[in-house]
Parts: sequence; C-alpha cells; structure tokens
Amino acid sequence: MFWKECEALQDELVAMRRELHQIPELGKDLPETRAYVLAKLDALGIPYELSDVDSSIIAYINKGKKGKVVALRADMDALPILEATGVDYASKHEGCMHACGHDTHTTMLLGAAKILNAHKDELNGEIRLLFQTAEEQSKGAQIVVANGGVKGADAVFGTHIGTILSKDIPSGTIIVCPGPVMASFDRFVIKVKGVGCHGSTPEKGIDPVNVAAHIVIGLEAINAREFNACVPVVITIGIIRGGAAYNAIPSEVLIEGTTRALDEAVRQKLAKRIGEIAKCTAEAYGATVDYEMDWGAPPVVNDPAMAAFAGDCAKEILGEDFVITHVENPNMGGEDFAYYLAEVPGAFMFLSSANHAKGTDVAHHNPKFNVDEDVFWKGSAAFVNIAEKFLNG
Repeated sequence: MFWKECEALQDELVAMRRELHQIPELGKDLPETRAYVLAKLDALGIPYELSDVDSSIIAYINKGKKGKVVALRADMDALPILEATGVDYASKHEGCMHACGHDTHTTMLLGAAKILNAHKDELNGEIRLLFQTAEEQSKGAQIVVANGGVKGADAVFGTHIGTILSKDIPSGTIIVCPGPVMASFDRFVIKVKGVGCHGSTPEKGIDPVNVAAHIVIGLEAINAREFNACVPVVITIGIIRGGAAYNAIPSEVLIEGTTRALDEAVRQKLAKRIGEIAKCTAEAYGATVDYEMDWGAPPVVNDPAMAAFAGDCAKEILGEDFVITHVENPNMGGEDFAYYLAEVPGAFMFLSSANHAKGTDVAHHNPKFNVDEDVFWKGSAAFVNIAEKFLNG
C-alpha cells in the first residue's frame, strides 16, 4: 500500500503546484514548464526521453523490466486567459493562466512518481510517465502516441481535477465510470463568400450576411431534426464575423463553431451535414462557401474493466462514499486523452475540487478558476495505487 505515503507529500505538492501555477505556457512549446519537470525527474533519478517536435516528456520507472507496462498521463499546457484569482502565486505571464488545472495534474503525477520510484524494486513491471503538451488544442496526446508513449503498454490512466461533472460533488471525490465519459470536440470554419456592394443597392451584390444567417438556422436544425432526441449532440456557433461599415454589404462572413458527440458515427455525420447545409444554402442564394472541419479529439471512452479496477483502487484510498462509478450523463466537454484510449485500454478519472467555502467551485476556463489544494495527495495516491496493483496483481 504505497499510496499511504502520498499524504505526507501534501505540503510538497502544494508548493510544486504553486510554482507551476506561476509559469503557465501555451500550446506545444512549454520551455519553463518542461525545465521544471525535468529538474524534478533528475532529482529523483528517473530517466526520460524528450520529444523533438514539442515539449512533451516520456519518463520511465523500471524501463524494460519484465512484467506489465502501465502509463500514467498529465497535461502541462495553460490557457490564454488573464488571471483574476488574486492569489499571491498568480501567473507571472500576463494573459496566460492555468485555468483548467493542468498545473495540478503535473504536480500530482510528479508526486506519484516520487513514491513509485522509491519502491521501484518492489514493482513487477514498467511505469511510463507521460507529460504532454497542447491538450487545450487537442494536439499533444497524438504527439506522445507517435513518440511511442503507449506502444506496448497494457493500460493507461489519467485524471482531471475541478468541477467538470458538477460543482455539487464534494471536494476530494473521485469519479470513474465505464464507457463514454467525455465527448468528441471539433471545430468547424465556414467562410461565406458573396459580392460586396453599397447597402443602398443590395440587388447589385450577393449578401453573405443574409446567407450566413440562413446557414446558422439550418445548422441549429441538425440536432433537433436529424438525430434521436436521446442521442447527445451539440452544435455551438461561437463566432460570426463580417463587415466593416453599417451601410455596406461585405464580401465575406466567417462562421466558427464546435461540435460534440459521444459516438464516432454521430461525430462524422455532424461534420458531413454541416458541410452539406452550408454549401447548399449558399448556392440557393448565389454565394459560395469554403468549409473546414478542424478535427479535435474523438470521444473519451473508458474500458469497463479498467474503470472498475480504477474505482476499486480509489475506494481503497477514499472509501465508498467518496468514489462515484456511475453518472447519469457524460460530460460534453472534450479531452485528447481519447487518443491514448484508442491505442490501449484504460480509464480517465475526475477528481472533484469543488469547495464553495474556499471559492474553488468556479467553472473551468474562468479567470477566477482555482482548486482545493487539500485534494492533491489523493490524486497522487490514486495513481500510485493503480500502478502498484496493476503491476503486482
């Protein structure tokens, strides 16, 4: 029961998280964050491999040791948000913030690494520590997969802190469920091309604003009329941009949005129908469209056996009352952890840090987002217990 040693790490975990919180970085290039993680790995004597296309790290405990291979993942990137928490360890990088808890994910995996490495001679197999970039862009997991992060692995596990499922779930609760737990998330871009002219003579042009309006209405009908009402589908339009003068018809209007689905076939149909509706609507009004689907990540689908295993490991740490293994509705947010689960069986867990009294029940991607630091050792402990029991049986 190596996990019991994690509680003694709590103060160290809080300190690490606060240091990481001050140096948020975006996308694939995370030089300060990578240097911080490497310094911790070097201090522990844990070997690693570095990617030459981004700042990701694949570290190894017992590399090549006979037995099973389990991978544990943490994401490291932040968001382009101006922090407004008011804490004394706030971001030093203006306009950039850890508003999704990735600093804590990195911290909890480093904590688990310390305990697991101390007991490596007692573990019957290999542990891979995956520190990835660009989760917010849904690009980082694919790089780790391409670099062999889960090649030959028998299982992969990850966790996400915060209020993802509900701010009413008590802080310190772990949620791990079988099947779909998060949706696919993709971005679509539609450029409506018309013919600009003066607003007083609309007959001389082709109005892309009018066309865009009809496209938006058409897209809103997809989930209402083309899918069973019990099938989770989301189409959200977040950007409509066009025009430069109140009395002029522009030549082009931009529409951008996102789709969410829990099933790959639904995901593909959404992409197909968005393109068809945009093209045909534009043609009906004499306009044209350029359509692009910027594929994000597929649905996050937990292996039932691995989810049950992770749940049992969590119950040993927290007790039955602080582990949830069934929720009525999956979260329609997305996570590129899906790419690992497409390669090997595993489970993605959630760790609630919703504490209203501490002000940590604020939604993700909010300038005031923060977490209940008291739960950090529990996240590390979950990783440790999963790895120990998976390798030692």
